[in-house]
Amino acid sequence: GIKFEVLDFRKEYKEKVVEYFYSEYKAGRTPNPDVMCNREIKFGIFYDWAIQNGFDYVATGHYCRIQKVIQYSSNPVFQLMRARDESKDQSYFLWQIPSDHLSHVLFPLGEMLKSEVRAKAKELGLLTANKPDSMGICFIGDIDVSKLLKERLGEEEGDVVMYPARPGLAGQGQALAGTKIGTHKGLWFYTIGQRGGFEMDHKYQKPDMEPLYVIGKNIENNELVVGERRETMKESFRILDKNLSFETKVWARIRNLGELQEVLSVEKGVVTLKDEIFAPSEGQSCVFYDETQVLVAGSIIV
Repeated sequence: GIKFEVLDFRKEYKEKVVEYFYSEYKAGRTPNPDVMCNREIKFGIFYDWAIQNGFDYVATGHYCRIQKVIQYSSNPVFQLMRARDESKDQSYFLWQIPSDHLSHVLFPLGEMLKSEVRAKAKELGLLTANKPDSMGICFIGDIDVSKLLKERLGEEEGDVVMYPARPGLAGQGQALAGTKIGTHKGLWFYTIGQRGGFEMDHKYQKPDMEPLYVIGKNIENNELVVGERRETMKESFRILDKNLSFETKVWARIRNLGELQEVLSVEKGVVTLKDEIFAPSEGQSCVFYDETQVLVAGSIIV
């Protein structure tokens, strides 16, 4: 007897998520469509529709928690928290939910392990009890990103150049510093930290050479900058918010389910970590945590 209603947000999804996806790649950045989908669609226009139509809550299957805190007044504050199941935590994708929405949001799976969810689904006889975990982009699923980008943006061949020399480093990569070693098919096909995927001139291919990773992009010259893995390791990077700072100990996460990194400082938009981290990517989110609570986040602009 429960009414079932279908809401058609395909137009809005295309405008707010798909176009963002393509424009970020074209600009040389790595987009985060799941963050955008959650902000604009699930907890944006869908949330607004639900509240306007008299519903008390919006519930989703995200692995995340919401904590109700009574502070200095009788008005509670609702905080976004990491899930109990750390291996499935999705708080990284949810940081842009407006804080005033959290009092009307439910995450029923936040206190459960994935194994417990599957056991409950089997107990209830649900057909999806043994279904593989959903992967890929929000509402789209596991897709061939390169194929999509080729269909929309085409190809634009350019040079692959070795990373400039750095003092104190030696090795074959440094010997080739600044050298054109191959070609790429278009900067939008590559993400920072990606291993290989480009055409390398045969004269530079040697059996003992270390694997090469994407280090950066020179948009103006259409150059893909590559180097050895150690060149991808960074102890600091920039974020858009130049006014952000913390007085207490915080941790940062720069990719979904990535290891939490202790933050030494955040000053004028520069985040400095205690340890080096692999390949911060421009366009991705840097989410800050205080133990289990999501504090704030910002977009990376390496």
